Amino acid sequence: MAILRNVGQALLGAVLAFAGTTHLTVARSEFQAQVPDWFPLDADLVVLASGIVEITLGVALLTVWRQPARGYLGAIVATFFIVIFPGNVAQWLEHKDGFGLDTDTKRFVRLFFQPLLVLWALAATSAISTLRRRFTA
Repeated sequence: MAILRNVGQALLGAVLAFAGTTHLTVARSEFQAQVPDWFPLDADLVVLASGIVEITLGVALLTVWRQPARGYLGAIVATFFIVIFPGNVAQWLEHKDGFGLDTDTKRFVRLFFQPLLVLWALAATSAISTLRRRFTA
């Protein structure tokens, strides 16, 4: 089971680092579709900042392996996925195309994948057991 967690953590780290890099380069306009119209900051600034955060989290997932830091990192990554979820909802509600999501049905179905990312971050890092030990000790 530990090997599966390690592979899951490394894979999630690579995915985040890659996605963050595309925020800064080839997919900037695609990611701007996920910034809600009501958000008070410039969409490009949000995309650049979130890209830097994703790269940082990805690199951290690829380098932090010891508990309890690993579990805390997993909780931070899961929280990041929760924090950016309103952007996915806004993309659906505001009917914005991006990443091949060119219908409301496709944008709606995508919403169900965000909780899977949260679970992936928690499971791959043993975040829940780490936090449980921290707050029940």
